[in-house]
Amino acid sequence: MANDPTDSLVGTEWLAARLEAPDVRVVDASWFLPGGDRDAKAEYAERHIPGAVFFDIDEIADAASPLPHMLPDPETFSNRMGKLGLGDGARIVVYDSGSWMAAPRAWWMFRVFGHDDVSVLDGGLAKWRAEGRPVDDAAVMPRERHFTARMIPLLVRDLEQMRDNVESGREQILDARSPGRFAGTDPEPRPGLRGGHIPGSVNLPYGGLIDADTGALLGPGALNEAFAAAGVARGRPVVTTCGSGVTAGGARARAASRGAWRRGGL
Repeated sequence: MANDPTDSLVGTEWLAARLEAPDVRVVDASWFLPGGDRDAKAEYAERHIPGAVFFDIDEIADAASPLPHMLPDPETFSNRMGKLGLGDGARIVVYDSGSWMAAPRAWWMFRVFGHDDVSVLDGGLAKWRAEGRPVDDAAVMPRERHFTARMIPLLVRDLEQMRDNVESGREQILDARSPGRFAGTDPEPRPGLRGGHIPGSVNLPYGGLIDADTGALLGPGALNEAFAAAGVARGRPVVTTCGSGVTAGGARARAASRGAWRRGGL
């Protein structure tokens, strides 16, 4: 279990001991697939880790894009983070209440915009609550801070780069969706989208990297086995994909958090 806030993963015990530390900021990035009956904002208002602010993946996005929750520009991200009280020098811990679906996406966004001192809470809100740790429904009114956002292009691939990867095979492509969506046999949650996957990609569903009993991330050995079984070669660059850019962040966060494929990938 990671104990340093600069690691990609921290445990509930670590956070509980530092919940009121002046340099630690907690972020609830919960998000759910469309078409379901769960409302992330409403659940946050009803119950969250004390002091946590709500990171809305759908709103902290490029409003001009017809695609959902695409990356905003650095100025927009800087402005939104500052209003959430997330400033330069903050140790940010992100969690969600949806089985690791969205917290790693927020983790990735912070890294894309140059803030590396960010971690995912292992097991998220479910594990926190199962251990009897505090939650409340108090409105959080953060003091605005300055957040410097600088884009790190290495951590993003555009359409032309992905087309090049398909042709060259230079970077492995890992799809974090369910097997049915990967194969095109299950419908996409958004109407009108074609099924299937990028040619040459391999499938490693994000949910298969979680311990079903505790909700925590699998250990290093089990993670390495899962990546190997999916056909991901250690030591080669990896690009992660999914349906709309949420669970793909989780695949990368899970690899980084246990020390697998730390270098040369996304």
